[in-house]
Formats: sequence, structure tokens, C-alpha cells
Amino acid sequence: MTAPGLRPLAVTMGDPHGIGPEITVRACADPRLPAPVLVIGDPGTLARACRTTGTPLRVRTVTGPEGAGRTPGVLDVLPAGPALPAHLALGTVAASAGAASYAYVRHGVELALAGRVRALVTAPVNKEALRLAGIPHPGHTEILAELTGARRHAMMMANDELRVVLVTVHQSLRTALDALTVERELDTIRLAHEALRDRDRAGDTGPRIAVAGLNPHAGENGLFGREDLDVIAPAVCAARAEGIDASGPWPADTVFLRARRGEFDAVVAQYHDQGLIPVKYPGLEHGVNITLGLPFVRTSVDHGTAFDLAGTGTADHTSLLTALRHATALAPER
Repeated sequence: MTAPGLRPLAVTMGDPHGIGPEITVRACADPRLPAPVLVIGDPGTLARACRTTGTPLRVRTVTGPEGAGRTPGVLDVLPAGPALPAHLALGTVAASAGAASYAYVRHGVELALAGRVRALVTAPVNKEALRLAGIPHPGHTEILAELTGARRHAMMMANDELRVVLVTVHQSLRTALDALTVERELDTIRLAHEALRDRDRAGDTGPRIAVAGLNPHAGENGLFGREDLDVIAPAVCAARAEGIDASGPWPADTVFLRARRGEFDAVVAQYHDQGLIPVKYPGLEHGVNITLGLPFVRTSVDHGTAFDLAGTGTADHTSLLTALRHATALAPER
């Protein structure tokens, strides 16, 4: 077993054709880096990212996480997946890049499940590249659920002012509406409660969970649709019967502002854009993606691969640094 305090955070470098390698090396060189890091990816690609960004790190290939991230000026990299060519088609969608990014995540999950790393932090992947590579999942959340066997999982997006947990994630709005059920709603409320319980409000009654309505004005008592009455309200009642401090459905056009002002500890949102726009609006660099329901801590950036910036050396690494900071706080060494 790894000695206490020696396990690094594992960072997967993301799609090699995007900004993942560049923000990874910049974050690892940042003096605000909160903990030792092991990068899972392609050593050659990361070395080129160091040159592109002017990052003064020497890439060192390692065979495992033990002791990684402890040498100043050195970026410890654990190779995974096939070796990548010297000249990548940066800014383009490719099956090979999708397969590589999946391999990094899979290896990171194996290390996390074995307890050899402190937490898993992921740089962005490209959904189309994953599809071209034959990966049947639209993003990290679904991949991680399959690889870990997690039957209950949810995405939480957070910044310093707001935390939002999604009932539905990567699907069309039409199919998301069909996917809303009382049980799915209730389970998301439970996951939000479990994620925040005993951490934010110790000694209190527990985290305050607000549930956003689906329809305008939370349906206006059925005038604008029945989902708020027939699906969301029963789930809130069931959660309260279990001792969870849940309330709603609240009109979505005001509930996020109320949460930002401190009235609630988290908001359960019904679909992707309803929940993510309020989190991302203050700036992508402030947000972090946290997967709930996994057997280990996983955080990620709240932005995509930004193909238009790949290779320019100008991509902002602040969101990745924020994800590393959250992972360190959520997975303290004992």
C-alpha cells in the first residue's frame, strides 16, 4: 500500500488534438499547484506542449504513480494507449485522438480504483472523436460510470458561488424531458445530499438542496405543463420524508440567484443547459466538473477541447488548476 501523503493526483491529458496537453503542462508548472501530480498521456505530445507554451518542465516517463510529482521542474508522465505521431493534426477531430483520450481515462480509473492515486482529474475530451473511435458514450461522466460500475451517478458543476447537480446530462432536450422520472429525480437529490453532507454543514441539519422546476414558473400549478406537479414535486416530498432538506420545484429563472446569495447549498437542475449556463456565465476559468456517485474523487475542467486554440500556447489553464484544487480538498490524504 502506498504510504500516506505519497499518492499523487492523476491527471489525464485529454484529447491530444485539443488544448488538453497545453493546459496540463501549464497547470503542473503553476506555483499554485496544490498537490503532486502524475500525468497520464503521451510523453512526446506533452514535451511539445511544454515547448509550445514555453513551460519550463522536463518530461520524465515513469512506470507508476509511486513518488510521482515530487521533483521540482519535472513532469512525471505515465504512458497509456498507442504512441502518438510526432506531428499531430491539432484542432481536428480524429478517431485516433478519441481512442487515445479514452485510454488515458481508462488507465486513470484503474489506478484510482486500486487506491494508487489520490483522485482523478481530467482534461477535456472530444465527443465526436470518441464516437469515431467506437466509444459508445458521449463524455466523461458516462465513461466513468461504465468503467467503475457505478449504478448511481450524476454531474455536479461548481464554482465559488454556485453548485448545480444535473438530472439529465448529454442528450437532446426532447429525450431529456422523456427521461425525467420520479425515481431519477429522487436519486439525483440523494446524490447531491450525500455529496455535500458532513462536509459543508457539519452539525447542522444537512445541505439545503433546491430543485429547479422544468417549466416556466415551475409549471404554474399545471398551467404550463404537468411535469413539475407529477414528477418533481413527488420526488421532493419523498426526499424530505427521508430527512433530506430538499425544496421545490422552484422557478428556474430565480433559483440560481437565490443559491448564489446563500439561500441554498446546491441546485438540482433538470437538463444540461438549464444548469450549466448559470455556472459558466461568470467565466469558464472559475468552474469545475465533479462526478458524484463514483468510488473515488473525480474532477474536471468545465470547458471543451477548444480546437481553435490548440497549438497556439494561449489556452487558459485556470479551470484545470481549479479542478486540481477541488480534487485536493475533496480527497484529503489520511
